[in-house]
Amino acid sequence: MPELQRLRADHAPALLAFEQENRAFFAASVPDRGDDYFTHFEARHAALLAEQAAGTCHFHVLVDTDSDAGDEILGRFNLVDVADGSADLGFRIAEKATHQGLATATVRQICTLAATEYGLTTLRAAAALDNTASRAVLTRTGFVPTGEEILLNDRPGLGYVRSTAGEA
Repeated sequence: MPELQRLRADHAPALLAFEQENRAFFAASVPDRGDDYFTHFEARHAALLAEQAAGTCHFHVLVDTDSDAGDEILGRFNLVDVADGSADLGFRIAEKATHQGLATATVRQICTLAATEYGLTTLRAAAALDNTASRAVLTRTGFVPTGEEILLNDRPGLGYVRSTAGEA
């Protein structure tokens, strides 16, 4: 059973492998991270851990601890720009882990963590209009469209919001 874990330094090798293995898959629905991301991955990972330590972001990975290859990362679920009781949710899941309900279940878990562990009351998210999978996950987990049309790397998208009030 995959397990949600707070991002740690020792996740770096598995996280890099996850990003490399799924780069083309992700680029079809979300903006590509670019070559610089991979070239300077170690420094970027350290910077994320520093942001997390400062409390401005909360980064999580979904880890398959039963993988034949050792701990394998199946997804990322991040709360960024934490301020005034709110944060932006971003997530991505490995191609081989799609269509199993993992994204939906983990976003629900992140919403609970946001309320109970991080004291957040409002979460925002965005998805490209052609990213039907992410839009479906957001809708299934209680996010509602704000009506705000946005651009995500020149692709039309839609903003979403969700209250975490009453999360158990």
